[in-house]
This record gives sequence, structure tokens and C-alpha cells, in this order.
Amino acid sequence: MTIKLLIADDHEVVRTGLKSLVAGADIKVIAEAESGEEAVKLALKHEPDVCLLDIRMPNGDGLNALGRIKLDRPDMPVLMLSTYDNPTYVARAVALGASGYLLKGSSREDLLKAIQMAAAGESAWTRDELRRVTGALATPRLSADVEVPLTQRESEVLRQLAFGLTNKEIAQALQISYETVKEHVQHILRKVGVSDRTQAAVWAVRKGLV
Repeated sequence: MTIKLLIADDHEVVRTGLKSLVAGADIKVIAEAESGEEAVKLALKHEPDVCLLDIRMPNGDGLNALGRIKLDRPDMPVLMLSTYDNPTYVARAVALGASGYLLKGSSREDLLKAIQMAAAGESAWTRDELRRVTGALATPRLSADVEVPLTQRESEVLRQLAFGLTNKEIAQALQISYETVKEHVQHILRKVGVSDRTQAAVWAVRKGLV
């Protein structure tokens, strides 16, 4: 049975490369998206067997699109694709219900295997990936019903942090100094009661802040 695949990436060359990789493997690309917003619309319109979403895209990143697709189609398998081996991205992908996380440097064999597993309703997560984020996902203080008195600026920094941005990128996005961002991140970790950025990102996802 042919697997219907939706591909979302803002670079045409990447989409073309992915199509050539899945050619001849009982996988048919039925839709292509250039943004997160477009990915959500096409996923709901075409009902693919698997969605393959890049993470960093304009108009709603891939993780945002993942959350929105899962809201309307909880059973639709979604694989995340990224250049970045970023534990915050991985933790958010797990928390939002992705079927797996692939790096753009993955082999054709790994790509096909992940798509086939996702289409069969299986998890394509590796043991190592899950081990890396288990601590973040199991942290007791990450309960979404815990009220944390964050300032408006701290909430803004937390949102950017949960999107996987570095302190330098957050500073540029919010037009504040790098040192100020570092200070806000420390306050956030202390208030939320977690030890690192990945745990804070998972808490933000469960709190519905991203």
C-alpha cells in the first residue's frame, strides 16, 4: 500500500531532495508546504498518512504546526525534520506528540524506515533520543497547573527559549542585551523550579504558552 506523504520545508531544494529520496519506495508525496501555516492547511485538506515537517519555517514553525495538526487530527502521524540536534526541539516534539525526529543528515534508509513506522502507527523515536529528554518530561515541578509568577518580559523570553532560540537569538528577537537575557533565563529556571532550558521548554508547552 502506498504511503501518502506531506512534506513541509521552506527550501525548494530540500523538498526536491526529499521527493527523490522517497521515490520508488511505495511513498507518494501528495502535498508540499513552504510554511507552518500552509502545512496545517494542507494536512487537514489532504489527510496524508504521514506529515514530514521542517522545524524552522516562516509563518508558524514546524513545532507550532505539529501542535495545531495534533489538535484537529490527534491520530495523524507527524515526523519532525531539522538541521539542529537541539534537545529543546526534541523535548517539545515529544511533548506535542510527534512520531519521531529526523536530522537532515539522516540516511535514506533511516528516512524511509521512520516514515514507514509512523504510517504503521509506531513510534520512530530512538531510545537515545527519548533518554535525553526523559528527565525533562518527568520533572515533578513541570505540572501545568502550577501557577508561576513570571513577569511579562520573562514570559516573552520563555516563549523564545521554548522555540529553541539561543540567548543571543533571543536578545536579537526582543532587542535586549545578551546579559539581560541570561538574567531572565536564570530567573525563569528558578521560578519554574527546573534545572535547564529543556525542562523549562517542556513546562511552557504543557502550560500552553507555545
